[in-house]
Amino acid sequence: MERKQYLDDAVELLKALIATPRVSRDETLAADLMERRMAEWGLDPKRDANNLWAVAPGYDEGRQTILLNAHIDTVKPVKTWTRDPHLPTVEQGRLYGLGSNDCGGGLVSLLQVFRILREQPLPFNLVYLASAEEEVSGRDGIERVLPLLPRIDVAIVGEPTGMQPAVAEKGLMVIDGYAKGVSGHAARNEGVNAIYEALDDLVWLRDYRFRKESPLLGPTKMTVTQVEAGTQHNVIPDSLHFVIDVRTNEYYQNEFLFAFLQKRMKRCTLQARSFRLHSSSIALEHPLVKRCVEMGLKPFGSPTLSDQALMSFPSLKLGPGESARSHSADEFIGLDEIEQAIDTYLTLLSA
Repeated sequence: MERKQYLDDAVELLKALIATPRVSRDETLAADLMERRMAEWGLDPKRDANNLWAVAPGYDEGRQTILLNAHIDTVKPVKTWTRDPHLPTVEQGRLYGLGSNDCGGGLVSLLQVFRILREQPLPFNLVYLASAEEEVSGRDGIERVLPLLPRIDVAIVGEPTGMQPAVAEKGLMVIDGYAKGVSGHAARNEGVNAIYEALDDLVWLRDYRFRKESPLLGPTKMTVTQVEAGTQHNVIPDSLHFVIDVRTNEYYQNEFLFAFLQKRMKRCTLQARSFRLHSSSIALEHPLVKRCVEMGLKPFGSPTLSDQALMSFPSLKLGPGESARSHSADEFIGLDEIEQAIDTYLTLLSA
C-alpha cells in the first residue's frame, strides 16, 4: 500500500475511537473496535481484558524484541469543553476530540508502523500493544498483560512528546495523612483541634526540599493537594485527612522516601496508597536513544507518569502531540503530527 493509505487508515481509526467513549476501566467498546480493525488488517490480535497485542511474523527468541505501546483509555472530559468531546471534527488540519492527543495519535501511528514493518524482514522481533487503564495505573492494564507477552528488551511508548524522546520520567506516590483530635464545642475551651495538630507537619511538607536533583527530571517534588476536616462551624474537628502528591526522580525510591516522611511527622500518621509507580529511565548510551540523537531528536526528562513506571525493561516515550494538550478542553492532534510520527518511527526502526 502507499504510505498515504496508512495515514488515512490511522486518521479514520482515531476518528472512530474518539466517537467511542473509553474512560479508564470502561474501554470495552473501544477495545472491541481495535480488535475488529486489527483483525481486518490481518494482524491476528490477542486480547486479555481490554488489552490487545500482536506479534510480527517470524518471531525468533534469539533476537531482541521491541515493544510498540500506547493506551486506549482516556480521562473524563473536563467541563470546559466547547465542543462535543466525542464528535471527531477536523478543522484547519487539526482533529479535535477526547483522547486525540493523549494518546490516540500515538496509538494509531504505532499501529500503522507495526502494519508496515511486519511485512518486512527485520533484525528484531516486533510487538504492538494497545493497553487499558493507563490513566489510572489500573491493575487490569499493562501490568496484567506484560506477563503474557514475549520477553521485551526495549519499548517505545507513544505518549505525546512532540516526537522528541523522553528518556526519563518521574514516578508517582500518593500518600494519605491523618491527624487526630478531640471534638468539643467551639465556644468553650475544650477539645483538641485536629487542624492545629496537623499544622506543623503541613508546614514542614510545604517547605522541605529534597537534596538530590536530576539533570533530566529536576527535583523530587511533593505537594499537599487535598485537606478535609470539620463538620460544622461550632464543632472542634476531631480528625483531619490530607493527601500528598509525590513526584520522584530516579534518586529516590518510593519505599525509602515514604519511610523518611513517616519519621519526620510530629503529629500525623501517613499511609501510602502504592509503591509501584517508580521513576523510570533509559540509558543515553542505549542504541535506540543514540539513533534518536543521530536523527536530530533531543532527549529530555518528562514530569508526567505513564505505563513506563510498570515496565521492568528500558523504555522511552516518543509520540505525536504535546503533553500540554493532554487532559485539557478541546483537545486536538494535528494530522501532520500523525504523518510525521509514522515517518519518524519508520526511520528510527529501519536503521
